[in-house]
Amino acid sequence: MSLLQDKDRAAVQEAFEGLVQPVHLVLVTSEESGEYSEVARELLDEVAALHDQISLEVLDIEADAERAAALGVDKAPTVVFFAGAERVDHGVRFAGLPSGYEFATLVETIRMMGGAVDTALMPATTAFLESLTAPLRLQVFVTPTCPYCPRAVVLAYRLAIASPHISAEGIEVSEFPELGDRYAVMGVPKTVIEEIVHIEGAAPESMMLQKLREAVAA
Repeated sequence: MSLLQDKDRAAVQEAFEGLVQPVHLVLVTSEESGEYSEVARELLDEVAALHDQISLEVLDIEADAERAAALGVDKAPTVVFFAGAERVDHGVRFAGLPSGYEFATLVETIRMMGGAVDTALMPATTAFLESLTAPLRLQVFVTPTCPYCPRAVVLAYRLAIASPHISAEGIEVSEFPELGDRYAVMGVPKTVIEEIVHIEGAAPESMMLQKLREAVAA
């Protein structure tokens, strides 16, 4: 039985019409994650079938441990996004099943990787990113029932696409509660920069820039 309803499939196909370059998805699964990995694989299979520019590869975090480690993936399910025919890795990851409101994040990320949407940032943000000389890691904690979470994750992904020094991971916190405890996630979205600076809520780009500067200063 298909996970996507006909009306949803049609809407996603329309959203993918602007893809101008290939998008390669790598889904890292595990037996331990059970149904989350199984449903993620089924969902991504259906999504990849909606456009010939989208391809999907599935790995097992134990059987393909070396490859998963090379991708920096230590939990499953995790989706890794690659852009273009060269399969450029912008450091964009999503840990968990991209369901509920996070399905919109999945679709928008594919659109960004495929060149279907403008990912330009404010001049001040671009200037800051160009000044970076060391890596910054962003973790954005979300849940499928949060309507504000996709905006926070997509902004983090735009930053990662714009700078080779930034990596961004969306994390479905209910699937990884130990991370929620570690970072005191009491509400979502919550963005953690380099485990130093925490942002509650879906911050606008100007606030995100301020927090990135704080993280660098720290």
